[in-house]
This record gives sequence, C-alpha cells and structure tokens, in this order.
Amino acid sequence: MLTFEDCLALSELTEEEILAIAEHEHIPEMAALQLGNYLVRTASGEKRIKRIILDDIAQAKAAGDPHHALALKLVLKHFCELHRA
Repeated sequence: MLTFEDCLALSELTEEEILAIAEHEHIPEMAALQLGNYLVRTASGEKRIKRIILDDIAQAKAAGDPHHALALKLVLKHFCELHRA
C-alpha cells in the first residue's frame, strides 16, 4: 500500500503545495495530492494551481493572518520557479 509520502515523492509538487490545494478545495490531503498530481501535468492545470495558491493568500490576508499569507507567498514563489504557471 502506498503512503502519502510515497505518492508525494511520485508527484511534481511539494507537501506545502499539496496543503494549499487541500486548504482551497476543502478536501483531505490525499485527495489534494491526487488532484495536484493530475493538474501539474498540463499547462492549464499549472495555472489553476497558481490561482489556488493566490486565492489562499488572499483568504489568509482577509482573515488577518499575515504569517500564513507570507508562508503561502513562499509556496507560490517556489511553485512558479519550477512550473510554467
């Protein structure tokens, strides 16, 4: 049986990127990993992941959580460095 860590190692995403997808979509981490793994394989999917992280940043700012917003900005920076988004 594959663990979350096994599946994460097979994806092109970091755990923080998966957590951002889970937060945005309100789904469990394993489901977010599957969704992210699917999305990251297409240009439009990479753009969607970027939009998800941007939405999470806006939500954190609106909730008055600048530390979470900053952490998500770093996630976005890393994602954009490695993907075509």
